[in-house]
Amino acid sequence: MTSGSGTVRRSESTGPDPAQFRVHVVTQAIRLFSEHGYESTTVEQIASAAGVSRRTFFRQFRSKEDVIFADHESLLEQVAAYLSREFDDPWAATCEAAQVVFRHFRDRRELAVWRYRVVQRVPALRDRELVTTYRYERLFTEFLRSAVPGEKPVRIVSYAAAITSAHNYLLRAMIRGDETATAEALSRELFELRLTFGVVPGLEATAAVTTPRAVTVLTYPVGTSPEEIAEQVRRQLGS
Repeated sequence: MTSGSGTVRRSESTGPDPAQFRVHVVTQAIRLFSEHGYESTTVEQIASAAGVSRRTFFRQFRSKEDVIFADHESLLEQVAAYLSREFDDPWAATCEAAQVVFRHFRDRRELAVWRYRVVQRVPALRDRELVTTYRYERLFTEFLRSAVPGEKPVRIVSYAAAITSAHNYLLRAMIRGDETATAEALSRELFELRLTFGVVPGLEATAAVTTPRAVTVLTYPVGTSPEEIAEQVRRQLGS
């Protein structure tokens, strides 16, 4: 059976693929929330749009709020599975995990835009989004603590937070239509972070090397006024 939007629906008795089924229901729910408002959209409307019964809906989702973030739940599982492996470079693996999340929403940008609009209008959903964001950061932190046990905890926490912040900034920019917020841009920023933290193999020393600054040493006779000293310093720095 085909819905008005052209989406092919499979009856509940045919046993659709669970992952595809959830994506379908989530898409229909967020579309309705975007068009009619979160509070005004009922579970019955979502179930009808998705071609499922109310009972089936509640077997998969506990509430409307759960539907909003359902693909995040699946994505968190994917990221956790990815990070469960062993890596020669766990610092780079953490960056790749962040890129997996970015590419997921880039490839589903329309859905991400709908969700962004809905979440911005509902304070409770904004709070839930913050909690969800922190869960990614916690995944990164726990992975690194296990993968590099000798590293300082504060360094690991800082690294995970920096990756998450860079990812979230570019993800929101991409959702808002910034054409420069691409997966490539994220890759570059994450590489810069690795350089900053000195965790690029073979380039560890690079992060500690900064451009030498000119040092100006000035001496003045006792009694020289502060104004005269300040003027001389300005001239030296401007030369």
